[in-house]
Amino acid sequence: MDFGFTLKPDHTIERTVALTRLAEEAGFTYGWLFDSHVLWREVYPLLTLMAVNTSRMRLGTCVTNPATREPTVTASVLATLDEISGGRMDLGIGRGDSARRVLGKPPTTMATLEEAIELIRDLVEGRARTYEGTELRLPWTGSWKLPVWVAGYGPMALSMTGRVADGLILQLADPDLIGWMVAQMREAAAGAGRDPSTIRVQAAAPAHIGPRDAVRERVRWFPALVSNHVVDLVNKYPREQLPESLTGYIRDRTGYDYLHHAEVGSSNAGFVSDEVVDRFCVTGTVAEHLERLEALRAVGVDQFNIYLMNGDEEAQLEAYGRDIVPLLGSGTGR
Repeated sequence: MDFGFTLKPDHTIERTVALTRLAEEAGFTYGWLFDSHVLWREVYPLLTLMAVNTSRMRLGTCVTNPATREPTVTASVLATLDEISGGRMDLGIGRGDSARRVLGKPPTTMATLEEAIELIRDLVEGRARTYEGTELRLPWTGSWKLPVWVAGYGPMALSMTGRVADGLILQLADPDLIGWMVAQMREAAAGAGRDPSTIRVQAAAPAHIGPRDAVRERVRWFPALVSNHVVDLVNKYPREQLPESLTGYIRDRTGYDYLHHAEVGSSNAGFVSDEVVDRFCVTGTVAEHLERLEALRAVGVDQFNIYLMNGDEEAQLEAYGRDIVPLLGSGTGR
């Protein structure tokens, strides 16, 4: 299993760089940033600094979108960052949540997302592509491969991931739900003539080592964040097509304030029960973390991506580097 971490870009520049260096020293092989340009700092200058301050870690957005980020610009940025980093960039992309909703706009469509994925990948890897009636090519790139990770939970997103993506991002740490979603993605991949085992699976969720009763409040914001996507799913699909363990917990949800997105202690999380926190996040002792991570690996997870935004970030990186990564980490960064 690979280990990654995600920051929301609200730290000082100096601390972002320091956390990135510490994570690489601790054995983490992926570094990711939330991309919500109004709420937080711009990601691409930060990814540049992360690239020049690391030597092995792969880097990317978790996640960007093709609406606030015009796809040809995203391709050019990533190709340039590949030059800076020696080919260590990944693209994490989805339909757009906070970056779009803060602007008063909805997420984009799955069709737009799929077109953007194919366009960005082709341009970064040096291939010509017709886009909106014009043939485009970046003549100065083509030396690197661009792994593309798609974030999504619903049947259409899972199917599209199986057809075109290199990896699947699931913002959950619930093995049962992840197993259900991975099975759907793999079925779609096989139907498209692809080898399902070549598509990597990332579980992205907060992890915090400490007594569960003491740390729940640090991570309760996360199921509230996930609820935004679940509401979209419930509005789109009949409930019987979705697991009750995913949709049931939003019944008492009254709304969501994006100005307090991914914020410890936010009132957004008032409807989230302890049981949901325990399923969606990874908390407790080192032994309990190891047990959950083994369960995630058993249902197909290749990378555990810690949403590192719950306080004590340095201590949590050091604890994972000391007590967990050496036991479970592959360190491949592939």
